[in-house]
Amino acid sequence: MATTSKKAVRGRAAPKLAKVAPGELLTLIDFVRYAVSRFNETKLAFAHGTPDPVAEAAFLVCEALHLHPEQFEIFANARVTTAEGRTIIDLVHQRVTTRKPAAYLVNKIYMRGLPFYVDERVIVPRSFIGELLESHFGGDGEAGSLIDDSSAVERVLDLCTGSGCLAILAAHHFPNATIDAVDISKGAIDVARRNVGEYGLDGRISLHRGDLFAPLGNTKYDLIITNPPYVDAEGMAALPPECRAEPKLAFDGGADGLDVVRRILRDAPGHLTPHGGLICEIGRGRELVDEAFPELPLLWLDTEDSEGEVFWIAAADLG
Repeated sequence: MATTSKKAVRGRAAPKLAKVAPGELLTLIDFVRYAVSRFNETKLAFAHGTPDPVAEAAFLVCEALHLHPEQFEIFANARVTTAEGRTIIDLVHQRVTTRKPAAYLVNKIYMRGLPFYVDERVIVPRSFIGELLESHFGGDGEAGSLIDDSSAVERVLDLCTGSGCLAILAAHHFPNATIDAVDISKGAIDVARRNVGEYGLDGRISLHRGDLFAPLGNTKYDLIITNPPYVDAEGMAALPPECRAEPKLAFDGGADGLDVVRRILRDAPGHLTPHGGLICEIGRGRELVDEAFPELPLLWLDTEDSEGEVFWIAAADLG
């Protein structure tokens, strides 16, 4: 694990954090409190798989102690050894001084309770689509399922796959489906290949390096899922240091954020089966999307932590 840098970070002096003496912090919750205080003190940005400083502190503590995040409450009042404490403090100091996303410091992120390997070659996964696969595909959605029988889905495409996490979640949710996953970045494909291999899904998930649909020929899919670059020029200029540590390619959606989305909507009809559909994450760009495509009957989907950041459209409505 890398040691904390004492150099200036991105043109500013690295924060000086007071040393913690042995015995001052004892339990997991003590270390979480310490981390939250440091995170708040240095005004870190979050939303890289953890929504706030408390969740991020608990995540780092659990990773340092080789615990699943769901085990934190069980061990919250357990004491930490001196060596474990040093590891936790080092991670907290790295997070504060480098401003890198916590997932990069431990090379791991969780989606829907499953761990995935990540590093600086891929964006840190935080898509809402994982939740929507569970809630709207297979008859369990409160608002009605978009695909009634998940076992009937035979082919799925994950565009802009990054670390491959959505392709892997799709493989778990659609048990009879074969899945193609595409990314333009060689580094992203290498990371995705590692994750696919760790889940033993090499026989069901095929990885393709290329620009959107280009490497797929005329293949058609029952479902296309995508979390493409959608940050506009103004948003790119205002990205916090945490996001600037991630690949620019994974964020930059052009002047209005819709460059890649336009291409996906243009070409998706040629790659969908008659009863298929497209689910696309667009962040907070709903108003722009609705203005750009007034003719499309987009269905905007909500999750526990988002409202109208993902849309669905059936193949029949794409033309």
